[in-house]
Amino acid sequence: MDLLSKKSYYYDLPPELIAQTPVEPRDSSRLLVYDKKTGKIEHRIFHDIIEYLTDNDVLVINNTRVLPARLYGYKDTGAKIELLLQKRMDLKNWQCIARPTKRLKEGDRITFSQHLSCIVTKKGEYGLIEVRFDFDGTFEHRLSEVGTVPLPPYIKEKLKNAERYQTVYSKIEGSSAAPTAGLHFTPELLQKIKDKGVQIVEVLLHVGLGTFRPVKEDNILKHEMHSEFIEMSPQNTEILNKAKAACKRIIAVGTTSVRVLETACNDSGIFMPMKTDTNIFIYPSYKFKAVDALITNFHLPESTLIMLVSAFIGRDETMKVYEEAVKQKYRFFSFGDACFFK
Repeated sequence: MDLLSKKSYYYDLPPELIAQTPVEPRDSSRLLVYDKKTGKIEHRIFHDIIEYLTDNDVLVINNTRVLPARLYGYKDTGAKIELLLQKRMDLKNWQCIARPTKRLKEGDRITFSQHLSCIVTKKGEYGLIEVRFDFDGTFEHRLSEVGTVPLPPYIKEKLKNAERYQTVYSKIEGSSAAPTAGLHFTPELLQKIKDKGVQIVEVLLHVGLGTFRPVKEDNILKHEMHSEFIEMSPQNTEILNKAKAACKRIIAVGTTSVRVLETACNDSGIFMPMKTDTNIFIYPSYKFKAVDALITNFHLPESTLIMLVSAFIGRDETMKVYEEAVKQKYRFFSFGDACFFK
């Protein structure tokens, strides 16, 4: 088995298992629990996660909030253009994904409303462009007027309540997609977790749409990861370093939290405060420095996210878990069910 081949991370998924709507309440989704030491699989409900947590645990969550990052506008010629905000470069300049890109050239203006437009400043590959926005007032206000929350392309159902694509602890706007492992938590469940003595630490990673970009090259080493903004405060760095020193278990909620923790942890296992971009690519042979356990959803075949899971529990073990999940008819992807790898 070639662990550097994209094909090694393929699995068959019946389309009807792709979740189109979120379950209610949030913590009533299903939970597959996998023990890395024994290989044992258990089938539970997400609110049962509390039974697996102790006061020797630190739960790390990503407090990013999804922007209304999908914009529909028109060129001066009348041609319709869709923009998906990918990454903020500064006050007015953004990296975006445009559709259709072939209709655009540098210097084109796209108008979204009387108060919001942009100029194309650079064209790149895979539909990526850079634009400079012009707006009255604040960008956030104008974006809230015309933008919509961008659901992943595999979700065809219209979302009735946009807040269901936000975690209950979302705070800092900047993501183009939700850190979906966190969607299973309710305020009540988080309070029970705190009452049990579990420390909860917030980190930040603004999820870019590159998270949905397929791996095109068969050799995964040729895949270029898009960078995403991360932040870990000095205060939370201190909490995590004390936890490491006390041999506490660090549990990442979602692959985004994993990427922050592994970026911010040096080879000696010491966390450092950070406010930077990361393009860390985690695949089998990667040696984890920070994360001891992982809560995550089920990911797309041949995606960088299933490669990360394969690095964490092993490629063969990942395929075993996914085969069982398909057999048991778990719901997959963003609005789907969860796994706990402990």
